[in-house]
Amino acid sequence: MDKQDTTKVPTGLELYSLAAHRAAREVIYSYSTSFGLATRILAKKYRPHVENVYAMVRVADEIVDGSAAQAKEVEQGVDPAALLTEFEMETYRAMELGYSTNLIIHAFAQTARWAGIGKDIVEPFFYSMRQDLTDTEHDEESFKRYVYGSAEVVGLMCLAVFVQGENYSEEQKRQLVTGARALGTAFQKVNFLRDLAADFSRLGRSYFPGVSVTSFDEQTKQRLVADIEADLAESSKTLDLLPAGARRAVSAAQMLFQELNKTIEKTPASEMISRRISVGTLSKLLILIRAVVGVKP
Repeated sequence: MDKQDTTKVPTGLELYSLAAHRAAREVIYSYSTSFGLATRILAKKYRPHVENVYAMVRVADEIVDGSAAQAKEVEQGVDPAALLTEFEMETYRAMELGYSTNLIIHAFAQTARWAGIGKDIVEPFFYSMRQDLTDTEHDEESFKRYVYGSAEVVGLMCLAVFVQGENYSEEQKRQLVTGARALGTAFQKVNFLRDLAADFSRLGRSYFPGVSVTSFDEQTKQRLVADIEADLAESSKTLDLLPAGARRAVSAAQMLFQELNKTIEKTPASEMISRRISVGTLSKLLILIRAVVGVKP
């Protein structure tokens, strides 16, 4: 039996960073079928970094909307607001130092430093997460600010990964930013629509300005579906500018959410306030295959 070449075995910080990424990778495939499927067809150059980005934002979201709230029901000493502040401060510190004792934050910091993701787009994300702890309704201004921080900047983080080391003109950069923000907006709005029932009943929250469980009707639904379709169309204009190693995965993600939006369009408004809307596994796999062979939305 050949002996293992120990000179090629990661140790120290390299091993720690590898373990941190493995932890981050587990997060995306545990929490998101759609993003998980799309991420799997990213080029290896990009995949771990997108997994790291997703893990950080997912854990922050869990603090304000998921597991932390449930933990508080069991132990009153759990304070989601304080935990979010600690998580945010540790994220900035890790981005500066390149190290964190929190594996998920460490993984994100490695990606942020590699791709040039700065505090200017991370800070709005945490602002939006903090809104979830206090705000149950939005007007047009707070809605736009929330969506920018919770979704558009995540698109910009992924874009920073995709264009690292690439050469683009200033006009192309502008177009790519517009496309990334539009796609992030579309994803978030679709999620708001699909989760109407849970947001109304479990969280007492209404994201869309002027929309509540009592006012949501077919006309409102169709207006929101059309708005999402316009965002997706805007995003699709920039797909050809993305590096080949990222284009298929972004196309897959966009087509998955287009299919979800179409499913919402066909679902009566009265049903949407009582159940979560989803796309079947077979449909997702077919979309993934189409993206792999080069089909674009």
